Amino acid sequence: MSTLQDDRFTFQRAEDTASEHIAAPRYSYWKSVFRKFFSSKLAIAMLILAGTIILLSIFQPMISGYSPRITPNINRPEMKYIRPNSTYWFGTDDKGNSLFDAVWAGTRSSLIVAFAATAISTIVGVAVGMWWGFSKKVDVIMIEVYNVIANIPTLLIAMILVYAIGSGMGSLIFALSVTSWIGTAYFIRVQVMIIRDREYNLASRCLGTPTWKIITHNVLPYLISVIMTIISRDVPGFISYEVFLSMVGVGLNRDIPSLGQMIRDYSPYLISTPYLFWIPVAVSAVISVSLYIVGQTLADASDPRTHMV
Repeated sequence: MSTLQDDRFTFQRAEDTASEHIAAPRYSYWKSVFRKFFSSKLAIAMLILAGTIILLSIFQPMISGYSPRITPNINRPEMKYIRPNSTYWFGTDDKGNSLFDAVWAGTRSSLIVAFAATAISTIVGVAVGMWWGFSKKVDVIMIEVYNVIANIPTLLIAMILVYAIGSGMGSLIFALSVTSWIGTAYFIRVQVMIIRDREYNLASRCLGTPTWKIITHNVLPYLISVIMTIISRDVPGFISYEVFLSMVGVGLNRDIPSLGQMIRDYSPYLISTPYLFWIPVAVSAVISVSLYIVGQTLADASDPRTHMV
């Protein structure tokens, strides 16, 4: 009988830490974000497209050495107005220069302005918005500042500032970002006011947790998707602003190629040689749309509510 019992039962050693083991699978927030993002075929296609354009805008001008001040084919009339072909993919312009080289040099300038203005606007806007949402004293002052600035068009302010301080890349970035942060700050302020009085934040306050720690640990992670939405909106928006301002002659100076300048310079050829006008317009539209779709998909994927099980 004892032998039978020994065959059926085996003794297990008791472990004090066994109860601490979690049976659920390990969870990684960012791994979950990227898994959801890459589940969208459209987002992947737009990411590849946007990445290709960005890489071309970085490396192609280095290879070609294009500059709007250099017109090597000015004495070769046979090189002018060559339509797109296997040799000149985008054709040549009125000076005989390759439009392919000019487009990517202009795209690089437009992207630098857009990314720099977005970074400044987002960082300042998020920092001020967090402070604004938690402090009632700051709220009284900032709401009046917002009411004044928000009623003045951003493009009008940018045009006046560029006229006042002069054209150039630094001047344009400053002019675009000097007031655009206020809209970001106001949006963040509203989101913070929704979150700040939730139970876990009230409990943190009762326990004496500093406000900055509540912001960085309890509030900011919850707003990642909101910030991504703002960025996905601002980058295409600033590209459009740069194109418009350069097109009307108050953006980048003539020594810096940009898509806006190309659209302005080639607009007289809309009927005779339309590719000169439409190719820069198409590149501007494609980069804006692709970055917007990538940003919106990443914002949806980073929303904590999409990770609840």
